[in-house]
Amino acid sequence: MTCASLESAMLRWVHAPNKGMRRIAILMFNECSLLGAGVVAEVFQAANELASSGSGGWLYDVSFLSAGGGMVTCSSALRVWTDGLDARHYGGFDALYVAGGKGALAAASDERLIAWLRRVRRNTGMVRPIGEGRSLLDAASLADSKESGDFRQQPVPPRQIEPNGDTGDRLESMRSALAMVKRDLGGAAARTVAERLLADSCANLAPLLGEDGGLSPGDKVRAAARWLQENCQQAISIADAAQFAAMSERNFLRRFKMEMGITPSSFLLHERLAVTCSLLTESELPVDKIARRTGMGNGDRLAKVFRKRMRISPTEFRIQSRRMVGE
Repeated sequence: MTCASLESAMLRWVHAPNKGMRRIAILMFNECSLLGAGVVAEVFQAANELASSGSGGWLYDVSFLSAGGGMVTCSSALRVWTDGLDARHYGGFDALYVAGGKGALAAASDERLIAWLRRVRRNTGMVRPIGEGRSLLDAASLADSKESGDFRQQPVPPRQIEPNGDTGDRLESMRSALAMVKRDLGGAAARTVAERLLADSCANLAPLLGEDGGLSPGDKVRAAARWLQENCQQAISIADAAQFAAMSERNFLRRFKMEMGITPSSFLLHERLAVTCSLLTESELPVDKIARRTGMGNGDRLAKVFRKRMRISPTEFRIQSRRMVGE
């Protein structure tokens, strides 16, 4: 493997995505509505319980925040403990929800709060208001910047919501959170979470889960490719990816090759090798442990795949890549 080709590979592989924890923030204020904010927290709590019980994948770290920290009194007179805003948050979040309620208008005039929103949104994947929370984004001139992020969904059908009511806010907030869970943990996990929270109150979960058939086959394939990329370190299969895309395995294989120009198996192997190269460069983990952690089986199999694909052993790659990083 030439130095130039190794350097090119490094540019792709050292930036392999980190796995493990999603950071979720819910911004609150006095006289905010607890309903929409609470259901977001419930979705991620239920997803954490599923992941901890063996479903695998991401976990969600949910924080309640407010301008001054401490107790916030919601419009229902319930009090919620929150953390204050500080520089620790400037690294951003995977998702930031802004609570609604009658206190939103007053909160929108808080200059410190607005400045904080403008700062953290630069590194935040999705910013979504809940009901009246939009007034804070309007005040910060963020209403159209990242409101949907990577989890864009169609509005909940009118038959499922009450216009301008708490039920609409609750379901729309749940839908957004479930979209993230579905992408991270799969459609089955998202459905389990929705069923657990809604019980018998919503007979048709398909629109809430984004299963309304609005996505084209190409959209489904690209979403499945992102799912494979973000879950490549887990014990997943192409059948799992086909299920995520809501396709038969045969149709998924055909569509994936047409859309991506590569088979799903090759794509998954490529992503696993990307994470492997990152760990070889940045960690001191033994090769065998890296192989197990990245879904590559064991050190012997990893070495075989590495020599076939890279024309170099994992140990040699580690030495050369670190030499390049140090230059």
